[in-house]
Amino acid sequence: MPHLSWHEVRDRAIRFSRDHAGDRSESAEKQTFWNEFFYVFGLRRASLASFEENVRNLKGNKGAIDLLWKGRLLVEHKSFGEDLALAETQAFTYIEDLTREQRWEEIPRFVLVSDFARFVLYDLEPAEPAGESSKQHDLALLEGRTIAPHHFVLAEFPHHVRHFAFMLGQTRVRLDPEDPANEKAYQRMCELHDALNAGGFDPHDLERLLVRILFCLFAEDTGIFAPDAFTQFIRSQTREDGADLGARLNELFDWLNDPRADETLADTDQFYGFRYVNGALFQAPLRFARFDRRMRDALLFCCDFQWARISPAVFGSLFQGVMEDRARRQQGAHYTSERDIMKVLRSLFLDELRAEWERRRANRSSRRRTEIEGFHEKLRSLRFLDPACGCGNFLVLAYRELRTLEIEVIRTLHGAQQQVLDVRHLLKVDVDQFHGIEYSEWPVRIAEVALWLMDHQMNALAAEAFGQSFDRLPLRSSPHIVHGNALRLDWNEALPREQCACVMSNPPFIGKAFRNPEQRADMALVWDGVKGAGVLDYVTCWYVKAARYIQGTRIAVAFVSTNSISQGEQVGILWGELFQRFHLKIHFAHRTFAWASESRGKAHVHVVIIGFGAFDRADKRIFDYEPRAAEPTESVASNINPFLVEGADIVLTKRTTPLCAAPAISFGSMANDGGCLILSPQERAELLREAPAAQPFIRPYTGSEEFIHGIDRYCLWLVDATAAQLREMPAVLRRVDAVRKLRSASRRPTTQALARTPSLFGEIRQPAESYLAIPKTSSEGRTYIPIAFVRPTVIANTELFTIPGASMFDFGILTSRMHMAWVRHVCGRLESRFRYSAGIVYNNFPWPQNVSPAHKEKIQELAARVIELRIKAGDGRHGFLPVRDKSRASALADIYDPLVTPRDLQRAHNALNRAVDRRYRAQPFRSDRERVEHLFRLYEQLIAPLLAE
Repeated sequence: MPHLSWHEVRDRAIRFSRDHAGDRSESAEKQTFWNEFFYVFGLRRASLASFEENVRNLKGNKGAIDLLWKGRLLVEHKSFGEDLALAETQAFTYIEDLTREQRWEEIPRFVLVSDFARFVLYDLEPAEPAGESSKQHDLALLEGRTIAPHHFVLAEFPHHVRHFAFMLGQTRVRLDPEDPANEKAYQRMCELHDALNAGGFDPHDLERLLVRILFCLFAEDTGIFAPDAFTQFIRSQTREDGADLGARLNELFDWLNDPRADETLADTDQFYGFRYVNGALFQAPLRFARFDRRMRDALLFCCDFQWARISPAVFGSLFQGVMEDRARRQQGAHYTSERDIMKVLRSLFLDELRAEWERRRANRSSRRRTEIEGFHEKLRSLRFLDPACGCGNFLVLAYRELRTLEIEVIRTLHGAQQQVLDVRHLLKVDVDQFHGIEYSEWPVRIAEVALWLMDHQMNALAAEAFGQSFDRLPLRSSPHIVHGNALRLDWNEALPREQCACVMSNPPFIGKAFRNPEQRADMALVWDGVKGAGVLDYVTCWYVKAARYIQGTRIAVAFVSTNSISQGEQVGILWGELFQRFHLKIHFAHRTFAWASESRGKAHVHVVIIGFGAFDRADKRIFDYEPRAAEPTESVASNINPFLVEGADIVLTKRTTPLCAAPAISFGSMANDGGCLILSPQERAELLREAPAAQPFIRPYTGSEEFIHGIDRYCLWLVDATAAQLREMPAVLRRVDAVRKLRSASRRPTTQALARTPSLFGEIRQPAESYLAIPKTSSEGRTYIPIAFVRPTVIANTELFTIPGASMFDFGILTSRMHMAWVRHVCGRLESRFRYSAGIVYNNFPWPQNVSPAHKEKIQELAARVIELRIKAGDGRHGFLPVRDKSRASALADIYDPLVTPRDLQRAHNALNRAVDRRYRAQPFRSDRERVEHLFRLYEQLIAPLLAE
């Protein structure tokens, strides 16, 4: 396969324009003209594009496209001097016809019209966001979008050859994570996988085969191989029934692994257009089951897709759906979007590296060139490790950014049009700077291929920048991806710490309930001897492994993690260990945001990004994500605590009593009854019809959901029921007996013991007086957690916290903006919803100190006003005063819906907020960040005497 530089293309273009200067007749000279046009770019037209491609118009009549390279180029040709506007109209009419026939894969991106002497080139994707599908682009044309053409004459062709970079597979694609082409590529690869899997392939060989096929598909669409070389090989060199497909593929793979593949072949040779690849990708022979027609058709279906549309940066994401859902969950396989990966890379090293580059480039001293050359050497020296690399998305994007920066460096050193030196000798950054560890073998291979393909794309970009076409085949350098368990390997085996600059990853998201035995063993190994580590997320293992790896170094680390590690009880265990034992410092933090996956089904996870090291730095940064805001707000912090706000390196540990002089808090009661003592409204009515005497023993029963949404539920509360009364209620006794049987059948001795008192809840903590109720789980979308006073006759379950004997002052503090700031930053989360806790949130909350009686009374008055306005709004279930018309009562969820909260209630809350804020400091707080930072300083003061004891 000829592999031409742009200089050679220009030389051929000069000869072409000279040889065809006198062409006039479409019928006599068109085919020779276009055959030699393809030759300018080193391509054989007959293997790529066809003349007179049939298509039907609206009336059903058959038309013929002058020349069609399916999916890439449509040519409409006229004789010399004819109206090119007519040719343009005809060309776009053909595109409409292709669309109507739903021949999506044949619709080209480029349209070229010519009369020998004049050319007009249309790029149908000039201003669209990255990767819009062929179907969408065509519909855009039908909707009348403007397509800006590029005009030139034959004599000027040598000066316009760069506009035909797509002939060499070098079209620059503006990629979009939401590109429908990603989904289409995924579907095709899944169909191929399913067809091959149904044929009885060994799973290991099937995975390796798919990776090789994917490389070939990219290679023929991006200029590594001749355009459509792989497609034509399958179509013309294998039988239609697929019987010889396996044997022929193995022959091709052997050739791609053979140095002889770099020899020039005749265009009639079966392996024409292929290159020697090396890199061990095609080294081992594969054992194939018998192929059939369905498998071959599925492979050709993949071949028809334009794989150049898919960036290697989202390469691995296409394959998540190929794994079964169960396997994906067990491996914690999540694929981070490019947008979120860039958050990690920019904060970890890119922003700092770019700032350094700008400083060196702006240097006007005599040492400027030396400074820039030193920076280039620094780029080459950087080594990166991803210890849970999956399909390599982090490494691929990091490589792309380093190569982009390197091109800027070379352009600055040698000029934009590098003509003297071979540019390949100027490029220093290579894939061998990137290291990873991955548990599954298939993603290891995908990561390697993705890095090689990104290398090729960046080489094409360098060729475009410097006017020299080149590539790095055969592959001399390889990324270093280790196949193994990162929690059991010494990371120095993947990359010695002395060579490492950065560690970055998106470790597995696996909750406690989903861990398999091996993962539980991993946790035990990594967290050996640490008290309470059983509650930690699996991702925390990577934090400990990283902490050990970076000791005594300047290695910077950044992980994407579930936000649970910076909230609730995990903080004290994880960060207590990381701070005290490993002396880590948090360098930057992206606070909770919705994680965007490019995988099918999109995992619903809220995450944080935490950057840290075993050294301190001055310029710490915090990124906050407001709802519906496009970009985060960035602020500088003197220190970042594990709750990801400015504050000292302190952690909150579970307390059994309040830190301040506050009333005690408790869980509600636990039924432990299998539902036998719990009644719906219908069950309550039925029970009362059968046993009217049960009326005094049926109580309202509430947890978070019932409390917030005003849902009616009831329970049998038989604490004061005598044996005689129970015997008079057979329907109640049947339920009690069911409780006894259920508890007796339990394997837990404590539950078995409860079978002796089956009429009672398993754990009874019901207050004897009115209590303040706080839902354990509530929406993060509300400004306030709906809390309220409740009568003692309402039974609280374990989803409700109770504060017996709480005062109106207590209500005022706990329903304030100050307390909510603490909750938002400290409490655990269920998905993104608040999970209030006694031991972490309430008992550690710093209440205002030394509040005067007058100020206390003021807060009580303002709190009472809030309750009064709630009652006015319809909250008759949880206020002190009864509501005469219960049908008009509104649930707390309705009253505190931010869209419909009554204005006077909002004003009452604002007045209460200001009064509470002033009890903490005279200066107004500008944000919740300021509030929680103040609270942490106060907390530090409050615990200082306790730590000194």
